[in-house]
Amino acid sequence: MSDFHISPSAIKGRGSASRVPHRFAVDDRANFDDGWPGDDEPSEITPPATTVRWEDAKSVIVRNDSPDIYFDYSINPYRGCEHGCVYCYARPTHSYLGLSPGLDFETILIAKRNLAEVLRGELAKPGYVPQLLNIGSATDCYQPVERQLRLTRSVLALMQETRHAFSLVTKSSGVERDLDIIAPMAAQHLAAVYVTITSLDGELTRQLEPRAASPQRRLRTVRTLVQAGVPVGVSVAPQIPFLNDDMEQVLAAARDAGATSAFYTVLRLPWELNDVFNEWLQLHHPQRAERVMARVREMRGGKNYDSDFASRMKGSGLWADLIAQRFQKACARLGLNRVRHELDLTQFRPAGALGQGHLF
Repeated sequence: MSDFHISPSAIKGRGSASRVPHRFAVDDRANFDDGWPGDDEPSEITPPATTVRWEDAKSVIVRNDSPDIYFDYSINPYRGCEHGCVYCYARPTHSYLGLSPGLDFETILIAKRNLAEVLRGELAKPGYVPQLLNIGSATDCYQPVERQLRLTRSVLALMQETRHAFSLVTKSSGVERDLDIIAPMAAQHLAAVYVTITSLDGELTRQLEPRAASPQRRLRTVRTLVQAGVPVGVSVAPQIPFLNDDMEQVLAAARDAGATSAFYTVLRLPWELNDVFNEWLQLHHPQRAERVMARVREMRGGKNYDSDFASRMKGSGLWADLIAQRFQKACARLGLNRVRHELDLTQFRPAGALGQGHLF
């Protein structure tokens, strides 16, 4: 009997093409070609719909102790992300829910309905000390469902009430809808926004990030934020060998739009993400798939992934050094990262402390 497994077909509007089994699954099922005619896959696959499941969170502030991440606290209003970015390092977290890091991650979203209530309680604790806080560190806080659910806005409203400084990272133009909160806080050195622009190649980004805003739309968002007085940085992450090789062009376009800072990471493939990404490569770029993965392994000490804090974000070896040099030289030439926008943590007032007592 042949051991050939039928390759899944790309699904329009989705990054992953299958429900890659999560690492806790007992069974692993796959289509199998038995050689008999008439068993071909259907010519058209109905795109799976997005569903939202509610979650009552017990806590919402995640404390970061990783030395390679610049912020101390983070808040993620959602688990899973409809943007469907195939390289997303947060995909394996769906495994803890018994869901696939593949299609389930981008079609079954978990929303924390008591987010603002729990956050208010955490900010009101006597021992709470404000630190650098990032919103949307794992999944995008402005993914499409935010239009209806407005969980991110509820967090920002509480940040404004308590004068708690924050930064956020997004690929979405949805951040513009909350400028009435973000802009006044930015004027008080309490807010900064980072916009991720992986590439200026529209065709590539439609494959990599099928439900995220186009690169040109993200550049418009940068301009809009800058015009409103918000300090904006750009993330050119992740850098994927032989795919998004236009780092310098992205940085130049972001600088022209008003961004003043930038950062990058290289592709990292923890846990099931390795299978998700390799499946995507075989579907969309089969001729260069092995070449891409060979370079990834070169930056990871011969492995597909290395979790070492010293190298997991930027990689190691000659290829990683080349990317680092390109980034540093481009930033120096464009004047990026010359000024650091410090957020003011001294203005924080605990939740509930702004009542009548502040009148005396």
